[in-house]
Amino acid sequence: MRAPRSHRTRNIAAGLALLAAVAVSILQPAAAHAAGPVPHYLMTAFTNSSESNMYVYDSFNATNYNLVRANAYTPPSGLIRDPSVIRHTDGYYYLVYTTNWTGDTIGFARSADSVSWTFLRNVAVGLNGSTGSTWAPEWFKDSDGSVHVIFSASTTGTAGQFRPYRITAANTALSAWTAPVALGIPANYIDSFVVKVGGTYHNFLKNETSKYIEHATATSLNGPWQFTGTGNWAGWGSGLEGPALARLADGRWRLYFDNYTGGRYYYADSSNLSSFGGKVELAGLSGVARHFTVLREDVGDTTAVPTGNRSLRSANFPDRYVRHRSNLAYIDPLSATSPLADRQSATFTVTPGLANSGCYSFQSVNTPGYYLRHYTMALTLQRDDGSAIFKGDATFCGRAGLAGGGTISFESYNLPGRFLRHYNYAMRLDLRESTSVFASDASFTVTSPLA
Repeated sequence: MRAPRSHRTRNIAAGLALLAAVAVSILQPAAAHAAGPVPHYLMTAFTNSSESNMYVYDSFNATNYNLVRANAYTPPSGLIRDPSVIRHTDGYYYLVYTTNWTGDTIGFARSADSVSWTFLRNVAVGLNGSTGSTWAPEWFKDSDGSVHVIFSASTTGTAGQFRPYRITAANTALSAWTAPVALGIPANYIDSFVVKVGGTYHNFLKNETSKYIEHATATSLNGPWQFTGTGNWAGWGSGLEGPALARLADGRWRLYFDNYTGGRYYYADSSNLSSFGGKVELAGLSGVARHFTVLREDVGDTTAVPTGNRSLRSANFPDRYVRHRSNLAYIDPLSATSPLADRQSATFTVTPGLANSGCYSFQSVNTPGYYLRHYTMALTLQRDDGSAIFKGDATFCGRAGLAGGGTISFESYNLPGRFLRHYNYAMRLDLRESTSVFASDASFTVTSPLA
């Protein structure tokens, strides 16, 4: 539990605000380089090398993907084909995936950080038991807030006639689900991926007979569906599967798909989901990744943070500054008269973000090459090892301070929705809460350097 803060402590802290303001001149944020909001694209995939291990990638532009962790999740049994990822209202990331070539189950897993995953359960969808096949489950959040999983099933195994079905979450914990409901698509279609734009549902799916990706629309999730793009309508050819959509920063859509017959991966872009450009090979991942989904989350706002050597002062404890001690970060009482070593530990070089230049990273001035990064949700000081996961963990995007008053808050680049805040004077990364205490704990003033 959180240690209570006495009124006396708060009054003393407030009383020191004027002294701190005199000791350290406050710099108004100035645009040093392009600020956010910036998109962050999270990808979960299985690969050509394994159907039982999931890989996690991320990207700042939906084109260039960095491997965050190989073998990030292995289910307790079966496969992890076709992993689909969402972030739920509880702040956790959830996976749903194909558990086997035959059978009537789909698998679920959960993660707080998108890197370390915990198996939750297999859910039986009841379509002819072990003699059927249940493939390619995909998350779909409707505009009314309801959460669905759309999957393809055959009652007679891998050679049968597949149809898309959906189940709907019956509770907010995503642990109870309705019985399967047919989506209303004709027989022998698989890999159904649905998005809703305005009042129209768009369904991109594979015709299992012709091996083309086709496009259908409807005004209801239950149909009736009208096919608006059939055969080779987009000019991409056949032998394609696993369509998955992501919205780009400029408002266009990007459709990814797996050319399984050629062992390559492609994407194509559209401004309206009706006409698409030509297919483009996905550099770096073509021939490696298989049937994935991409989750886009925007991080930060247009708040610019002063770069160069700076210190971060707590908004609600203005005599305390962010500093590192024993490779952990705290807010400690400091001033211009504190010992030099202490002031140096509270001074950081603010640079464009290691993972995205629209955000920021904090390099220690007295231990060059070491940056503040989140690690198991604690804010630590670690040496940059050059990895994609380090760069993501050490990148934070500026937001107008949650506490107001010209302060700044810092949102994690690779864990959108989680903010730097102090808790019992220790710095950590927490999911945003709608409380005044959280807003104050997660707000800072960027000052001139203490050292």
